[in-house]
Parts: sequence; structure tokens; C-alpha cells
Amino acid sequence: MELTRTLGRSGISVSALGFGCWAIGGEWQDADGNPLGWGKVDDNESIAAIHRALDLGITFFDTADAYGAGHSERVLGRALQGRRDDVVIATKWGNVIDEASRTSTGTDTSPAFARRALTASLGRLGTDHIDLYQLHLNGADLEEAAELREACEEFVAEGLIRAYAWSTDDPERAALFAEGPNCAAVQHACNVLEDAPEMFALCERLDLASINRGPLAMGLLTSKHGSGGKGSVGDIRATPPSWLRWFGEGGEPSPEWLARVDSIREVLASDGRTLAQGALAWLWARSPRTIPIPGFRSVEQAEQNAGALAYGPLRAEQLTEITALLAA
Repeated sequence: MELTRTLGRSGISVSALGFGCWAIGGEWQDADGNPLGWGKVDDNESIAAIHRALDLGITFFDTADAYGAGHSERVLGRALQGRRDDVVIATKWGNVIDEASRTSTGTDTSPAFARRALTASLGRLGTDHIDLYQLHLNGADLEEAAELREACEEFVAEGLIRAYAWSTDDPERAALFAEGPNCAAVQHACNVLEDAPEMFALCERLDLASINRGPLAMGLLTSKHGSGGKGSVGDIRATPPSWLRWFGEGGEPSPEWLARVDSIREVLASDGRTLAQGALAWLWARSPRTIPIPGFRSVEQAEQNAGALAYGPLRAEQLTEITALLAA
């Protein structure tokens, strides 16, 4: 398949597959002590995985200042030393973090905070600019978001960022940000189990890239969790918040969602693909604007995810079959 896609109206070229850097942030928590990470990680393994991804043609990396309360950005910055010109970096802001305690302590929607957060992210990443700067508050107030959009336009004019986006599942909010000429994308939840037709239509109409978080349903669409499994201590899936519908208490995958996975497993894993590679292939077939960003914590996971590129998108008849199976 075509190995690159355009990041919306920005014209920035990226690999058709991005790598999401939430998991490599390690353990972190909210103000009440609830885990927000994916458990403990080995930074050296994370860096080796990023290097392997680069070798396999991955050029788009998505992180956030909140992930690991700054740790994900630091690890990514270390891994990309000497390779900055080879990659496109996306990060996010909106959450107030305490790096010392690895805690997300609240949110801030002021333009002044956005500038402070941007400066801090630049330092942790070891770069003089961010390629795509994303608002990390799904349901932020529209009036406040309009002010943040104008702040982002100022950041573009100053050369601090190249483009910006909103990480939101609300088409109305995505459209508001897209009124700015340098808004290039929307990051939203989407996978084969939960389609996003309104968002795809908006991206097509407004010339935005569709960056897909949760493309593997937090691990449900992998061989590891596709047949059961649970999150470890310090893993957000072990004590899932209300929005994490695929897992129950203790991190057990929902039987209802597992049944849906089983109903389409054969189609996704056809033509030599793994289950996860089939899930990524569904997204590529769903729209020419999609850029899925699966997470990773090891070289093996990096290789498996990047391996999906060799197979390309599912065929149209496979999409039709999956739609029918899920509707049955």
C-alpha cells in the first residue's frame, strides 16, 4: 500500500501508520490515585522499539505531556536524538501535571497555560518545534476552545508548531477548531468495533486527517487480549474508568465485546494477517484519511504493528462482510 499519507490541509507527509506513545509513559495517576498508565515499562526497551519503528518506515509519533506526567515525551525525545528531521511529532496539552509525583492534577484551558505547556513539551522532547499540537480535553468549552484555536495560530506564526488539532470525539468541536487555517486533523476514537461515520464525513469535507486512537480497542483486538486477559497493577484497564467500555472490573475483557471480536476474527486474520493487523487494515480501508496510532511497549509489538503495512487495507468485500457480521 501507499506508505505515506498527508496530514490534512497542512501538506505534511506522514507514514500511514503512526505509533502512539501513551504506554511508554509508564505508570502515572490522577489526583485520586487512580492509575492512568499501562503499567511499568522499560525505557531502554521503549527506545529500542522506537528505533525499530523508524527502521520499518514509521515517521509519525503521537504523545502527550500527560502521558507519564512528562515521561513519555522525555523518552521519545531521547529516542529521536539525531533523527528529528526524519519524523513528525504530535503531542497534546490541556492537563496540569506534576512530574515529581507522576500525577495529573487537573486541567487548564487558558491560552497562557497553553503557551507554558508548549514550552515545557519542547524542552522534554528536545526540539524547537512541534509538528502537530493537539488540545487534549475531549469536551472543552467551545468559547474557550475558540480562544485556544487563535493561540495555536499564534504558535504557528512564531514557528513553534506547524499545525494543530483537537483530540475529541465530538464533530462539532472538531469543526470549530477546523475554522482555523492551520488546523490539520482531528484525533478521535475509532476501531472496527466502533465506527465514526460522522467524523469521517467531517474530515473529508474539511480536509482534515483522521488520527485514530484506540485502533486496537486498548488491546482487545490483539491476540493477547482477544481471547481474554487482564490489566496489571498500575494499568488503567485494571480499574477502568466509565469511558473504557471494553473492560470490566479487574481488567477482564467484557464478554459482550469479546463475542463481537470473535464474530469477525476470521475475516480480520485472513490473508496471513494477525488479528491486530486486520484491525489496522480495516481502518485504512475505511477512509483514505485515517492514520491509526496503536500503542507499543516492546520491539516485538513495534514489528507486529508495522508489519500491517505490508498487507495494506482490507478489500471492499471484507468491509461489507464485517459490517454484516457485527450487525447480526
